[in-house]
Amino acid sequence: MRKNIVLSLTGPDRVGIVDLVTETLTKFEGNVETSRMARLGGEFAMLMLVSMPEDQLEIFSDGVASLQQAGFQVSTKLTEQSYQQKYAGWLPYEIDVQGADHEGIIHKVAHYLTERGINIESMDTGVVPAPMSGTLFFSMSAVVLVPPGLPHKNWQTDLDDVADSLNVEIAVLPYKGK
Repeated sequence: MRKNIVLSLTGPDRVGIVDLVTETLTKFEGNVETSRMARLGGEFAMLMLVSMPEDQLEIFSDGVASLQQAGFQVSTKLTEQSYQQKYAGWLPYEIDVQGADHEGIIHKVAHYLTERGINIESMDTGVVPAPMSGTLFFSMSAVVLVPPGLPHKNWQTDLDDVADSLNVEIAVLPYKGK
């Protein structure tokens, strides 16, 4: 029987990190089900959902130790709850935010969603200089799950008020998957 673990890894960016980590996983019959990887500043960060035979979990600590000896911070956590069971009937949406960068944008949007019981599934953010002015431009793309029974018009209209208070644009679209 296969079990799922969440593996997170961070360390100084260099060529070959993904190769090293996935080679280590395959030694223990691990399969990457879902992952997010990015260079953040000078660090490389990985977040993975890995499935692995139950009998490999105990000895996988040797693999984690080898990655730590290579200079990485690694954590693993067994995950049991099925995504399909926990969020059955919830509706997916994509939320895009754009505007001049300033403190608190992510927090205010996340706080608004939390107050309504909306779950953030994934979120990507970035800041880049605007082409002509060089002003820092913020962008955020999030996939959220909305609980059944929460009317779309209500939470989207109120989210428009949040956008106005932050002086950003927020678009809500039905999620079409990737």
